[in-house]
Amino acid sequence: MNTVDTARKSEVRDGMQIDWDVPIPMDDGVVLRADVFRPRGDKPHPVILTYGAFGKGLAFQEGNKSAWDRMIAAFPEVAEGSSCKYQVWELADPEKWVPDGYVCLRIDSRGAGRSPGFMDPWSLRETKDIYDCIEWAAVQPWCDGKVGMNGISYFATNQWQVAQHKPPHLVAICTWEGCADWYREFTRHGGIYCGFLDNIFPRAFHRAQYGLGERGLRSRVTGELVSGPVTLSDEELKKNRIDIEQFILDHPFDDAACRERTPDFNKIDLPVLTAANWGGQGLHPRGNFEGFLGVSSKQKWLEAHGDAHWTHFYTNYGVNLQKRFFGHFLKGEDNGWDKQPRVQLQIRHPGESFVQRHENEWPLARTEWAKFYLDPQTMNLVTDDPKRDTTLSYEAFGDGKNFMTPPLTEPLEITGPLAAKLFLSSSTKDADVFLVLRVFDEKGKEVTFIGSNDPRTPIANGWLRASHRKLDAERSRPYRPYHTHDEAWPLTPGEPVELDVELWPTCIVVPPGYRICLSVRGKDYENEDPPLALEGVKYTLTGVGPFIHVHPKDRPHDVFGGTNTLHFVPGKPSYILLPIIPS
Repeated sequence: MNTVDTARKSEVRDGMQIDWDVPIPMDDGVVLRADVFRPRGDKPHPVILTYGAFGKGLAFQEGNKSAWDRMIAAFPEVAEGSSCKYQVWELADPEKWVPDGYVCLRIDSRGAGRSPGFMDPWSLRETKDIYDCIEWAAVQPWCDGKVGMNGISYFATNQWQVAQHKPPHLVAICTWEGCADWYREFTRHGGIYCGFLDNIFPRAFHRAQYGLGERGLRSRVTGELVSGPVTLSDEELKKNRIDIEQFILDHPFDDAACRERTPDFNKIDLPVLTAANWGGQGLHPRGNFEGFLGVSSKQKWLEAHGDAHWTHFYTNYGVNLQKRFFGHFLKGEDNGWDKQPRVQLQIRHPGESFVQRHENEWPLARTEWAKFYLDPQTMNLVTDDPKRDTTLSYEAFGDGKNFMTPPLTEPLEITGPLAAKLFLSSSTKDADVFLVLRVFDEKGKEVTFIGSNDPRTPIANGWLRASHRKLDAERSRPYRPYHTHDEAWPLTPGEPVELDVELWPTCIVVPPGYRICLSVRGKDYENEDPPLALEGVKYTLTGVGPFIHVHPKDRPHDVFGGTNTLHFVPGKPSYILLPIIPS
């Protein structure tokens, strides 16, 4: 049903011409709905397009009030120069873009907001919709034929997916904290079921699903129902959306269904600005770094920053970076972007301190790849192979073992991807390994950072299911092992196997007197302080946000709940490979 409770209307508000609920017909008869914010007058302009399932009419301040309040308190500049009435979660503020000569096109995705249909985020059908929306926008009288895409997370991830299909009028994309690999980043870390999508679907997608109608929310700007005029039953709503939990359970390997939701970076050849968050462990940094390396475009730029997931997309720092990028490629502005270094990093120091530095490549060419060996006798991380012949056991669902360096005598910068090698056996036929790179100050207090989805994230995380240890030799690198995840290699109880574990890219300058720690765990990282419960956050904060790995059907106790044993044998050292940047 494509009924809309008000006729399409256009009005002038806050210096912008706004077209509400513009219909965009799809090839199968479904009509999507969009809001168009554009400069007044008849002159055409380039378009910044976004397509997503959070409800184009749901204000940031209402849908994610606690996040908005924290951001404005920390960065008042976000609210300056705008009434903030049109702020929507993870989207650019039109009041800051339209005056610069852009059209902001916001589209409710199929099955979400005021667009009817079956809700299936990141599916092939959704990618086809975005392609068609781009080409539809390009021929509208208010568009000059150039379309760019911008946005955070959901609105960045689907940019990767549509760009590989090369819509003729898509000129440039800005993937701000946008993951890419459906299996390795969205659903199964190292082969282990991740509960993130179980968490975000009810709290972000289902609350804006088309068909909530009168049971749903209203736009504080237009007064219209965020989720359309039709009110459906709970049973009808459930039939109109993907069962994401069952999908993940049904696909334990990186099969065809998972790969069709993962872009082929090599097919992307347009200009790309991709921005990562060091503290996005569990979702967002990996795809940005892999995308920067993988796209075939010669015009590609990487940025990496810290703080919360939404912050720097909205700060003056982030907005200025985005505008310079799009100004150059969508408007032909001579703004110096042609001289922009390929890599711009906010180098992270303890105390939420960041220092901007420009680089030419990723990983950094001057990296000194250093192996820090696990010494089972001293429980230290050491720079020479200790050549021990012994074992260490820990409860498979337990806190595991910690290996720490002595206090550093000089500053040490770790910036880049990481990897670890372990030799492990289990008392059962499988084992899940959770690795955490941590830093402790002179007093033994752990140093954590505000992350994209948790205010106390450790330095880096890595995961691997031992039966998924099979490597893709062609795609693996010493600093980034790549597992095929296409079949299981069960363990023989008591017999050790060699594990190469990927830890996601990170950045930290460790001061003198501090210590570096590698935790080898049987469960998710948990901050040493009590869990946090923040207003508006729909999960308990323990240091990993919603990226937890506890699904009982994926980690049954009889398979994963025994005893894990680390094996130390001369000639087969266990270590973590760190990307050390010389001072």
